[in-house]
Amino acid sequence: MKFKKQKHLLTQREEANAFRVLRPEADLIDFCSNDYLGLAKKGFKFEGNQIKGSGGSRLLAGNYEQIEIFEKFLSGFHKSEAALVFNSGYNANVGFFSAVPQKGDTIFYDELIHASVKDGMRLTFAKSYSFKHNDLNDLKSKLKRAEGDVYVVVESVYSMDGDSAPLVELANFCKELNLLLVVDEAHAIGLFGEYGEGLVHSLKLTEKVPFRIVTFGKGLGAHGAAVLSDQIIKDFLVNFCRSFIYTTALPPYCIESLKSSYQEMQKGEQTKIIEAKIALFKAEFDVEDQLFFISSDSAIQCVLFAGNEKVKCVSLSLMGQGFDVRPVMSPTVKKGQERIRICLHTFNSNEEIIQLAKAIKVEIATTRN
Repeated sequence: MKFKKQKHLLTQREEANAFRVLRPEADLIDFCSNDYLGLAKKGFKFEGNQIKGSGGSRLLAGNYEQIEIFEKFLSGFHKSEAALVFNSGYNANVGFFSAVPQKGDTIFYDELIHASVKDGMRLTFAKSYSFKHNDLNDLKSKLKRAEGDVYVVVESVYSMDGDSAPLVELANFCKELNLLLVVDEAHAIGLFGEYGEGLVHSLKLTEKVPFRIVTFGKGLGAHGAAVLSDQIIKDFLVNFCRSFIYTTALPPYCIESLKSSYQEMQKGEQTKIIEAKIALFKAEFDVEDQLFFISSDSAIQCVLFAGNEKVKCVSLSLMGQGFDVRPVMSPTVKKGQERIRICLHTFNSNEEIIQLAKAIKVEIATTRN
């Protein structure tokens, strides 16, 4: 039988009620996309007579003036010495972690870190160890395994929980012990800081965080990512990072869309709007309801309903009421930690948010009873 192993694994997924399918676009109220500021929905105007491609890798024909100017803008906006654009957050994480940590070095990473970070670490010659989520004491206990240059990797806002790393304590600790802190800001860009610069910038920690990965496919509603670092590491990535060297560069129209998104963000309005939407949603739930929530001040709000079957039923119920809310099932999250993941946006009306909250309260009450 062809593909016997693959069919067996798919059958296991079906039996665990965890089989994934691609759903067609539905006419539902969006509470599931990462387009927090609504910039992807809004789109952008591209001025010019002709849309051109990039023509190849940045090291071949794909380097051009607009992308270099944009990288200089990024380093200024995010307060870093240098910035290097990648084609996606996945590319940036896989590239950075497969290239920068060297043999004899050690990586310690939060157990809930992005899958792309883990994939990058699989390609490195450095050793890597996880520590318990947001647990500085567990990190300290693991440091006895440290060798060479030591990297500590966290997300400023976690994609599946919506909570934040203890960045102030972590940055001070890493600075004191000369550890290299790497912060993935994927779900913080556009939401934290006066102009959406990210949580590191908002907490005034840019001097204590040598590496940041910012992605453009979420709050910015565009495509691509950048590694923020000093010039030495930028030069190193250009010379040794395979996911940068062997990838066709983002074309100019992508850079134009990014410039448009950053210009919108620099008005300072979007961050205030999303903050108000988050506060409105959270205010709809009482103390008992909050026991079902993972504490979060971000646009990602998670309500726990244990079991794949249960959380799928809750999701279908909410979708039946017009809300596009998706379940997050095990093994994506730990068994017993299944949840519906709600993404709030600037374009969600106050009435839509209140109605969604009321529908969730009914599901919580049903579960509690």
